[in-house]
Amino acid sequence: MNRTPSSAAPAHGQTGAGHGAGPDSGPSLSNGLKQRHLSMIALGGVIGAGLFVGSREGIAAAGPSIVLAYAVSGALVMLIMRMLGEMAAANPASGSFSVHAERSIGSWAGFTVGWMFTALLCVAVAAEALGAADVMHQWFPGTQPWMWVLLFMVIFTGTNLTAVSNFGEFEFWFAALKVAAIGIFLVLGLLAIFGVLPGTAAPGTAHLTGDGGFLPKGVDGLMVGLLASVFAYGGLETVTIAAAESKDPVRGVASAVRTAMWRIALFYVGSMAVIVTVIPWSAPSIAKSGPYVAVLDYLKIPAAGQIMNVVILVALLSAVNANIYGASRMAYSLISRGQGPAFFGKVSGGVPRRTVLLCSAFGFLAVLFSFWWPTTVFQWLLNMVGAAVLVVWGFIAVAQLRMRRRLDREAPEKLVVKMWAFPVLTWVALAGIVAVLLLMLRDENQRIQLLFTGGFGVVLAVIGLLRKRTLGKDAAPAGR
Repeated sequence: MNRTPSSAAPAHGQTGAGHGAGPDSGPSLSNGLKQRHLSMIALGGVIGAGLFVGSREGIAAAGPSIVLAYAVSGALVMLIMRMLGEMAAANPASGSFSVHAERSIGSWAGFTVGWMFTALLCVAVAAEALGAADVMHQWFPGTQPWMWVLLFMVIFTGTNLTAVSNFGEFEFWFAALKVAAIGIFLVLGLLAIFGVLPGTAAPGTAHLTGDGGFLPKGVDGLMVGLLASVFAYGGLETVTIAAAESKDPVRGVASAVRTAMWRIALFYVGSMAVIVTVIPWSAPSIAKSGPYVAVLDYLKIPAAGQIMNVVILVALLSAVNANIYGASRMAYSLISRGQGPAFFGKVSGGVPRRTVLLCSAFGFLAVLFSFWWPTTVFQWLLNMVGAAVLVVWGFIAVAQLRMRRRLDREAPEKLVVKMWAFPVLTWVALAGIVAVLLLMLRDENQRIQLLFTGGFGVVLAVIGLLRKRTLGKDAAPAGR
């Protein structure tokens, strides 16, 4: 994303992704992603395992008001994406918000948020690979989960070591399947709601207002559901990282961000509304099988459980692929700006292969930790990145607040995408992030994650500040 100076846009067709391990030291990242890749990555990026699997906890906590929870958290995410889109369209770079934070706040900020996000994605690679292995183990009980983890890691490490267009193709088809699955689910749900689907009667508002009402567990339940929904939106940032490796990054990211609103409303809010309208929120089948399978079983769709398991597997594999990509590009951007070991900054064939191997190795090591020390080391890793997405969002908001003012002064023509009602909605987003952090303090498990993430962030910030003092500089000389 943005790593070029705010007063000078990259030349048309360049990625803004950077150069080897330092200015002009080697070949650049390629621009092999096509517009269709970016469009589908943006479309499918909002559909993850958190939606298919994690939403059951939110429904159990909030009841029908989960629709409101997803709408509120979705509004916050839309503001974040709009801010990120404004900066990315103005100055595309593979370092994304790390680059924006560095140029707008200081090198320590870019260092902190960049390495925190890289760690988040590497740990997420492990978590998603383990989830996919569990699905395969259910289908093939005679196998061991580690075998599947190894297979998936080899496949997607290989995918990311080759041309970036291969990553784009995998994500294109993964996203197409997820979008098709959600689309069919929504159509079937709407037909059932209106009583058009054979064998079903229109439920009306019985499930929305019965069984405790719209807020069966009160405001506290809504708050728990809100927390669950916030973290389901992770992964939206990948498209702005990927845009830097497209032929027209400005147009690509602008298009992706401008369609964020209807994607979030349709996929998240829409599917939650269908679920709690079609079946009771307290139905045991939701906790047992997951909300999507529960609805499809209620509608008597043959092999509903296996169909959703395939979709969940695709969502998990898509996340593994995208997280390796996102982590490697963020790590490459940091290293190319002198904020990491220069050895890993080499680019060959338009791909930062050493950072791909580095991030994949860290992800696989985290998988091994989950087998060796599941309740200690692996849990510490999960806790350290548990609230990382909120840290990222906070840096995005502060960076946009500062960068927008500079762009208005120096290069208003670069504001292809503009934040709505600036600066009011930027401050609203910051207030929303603070509110979510305060909510996390109310729950013991969430509080532990917040403290671990906060400690990790402080360590990174101290290292970043020491680097600044030692090197005597506050910004890298070139944009990546």
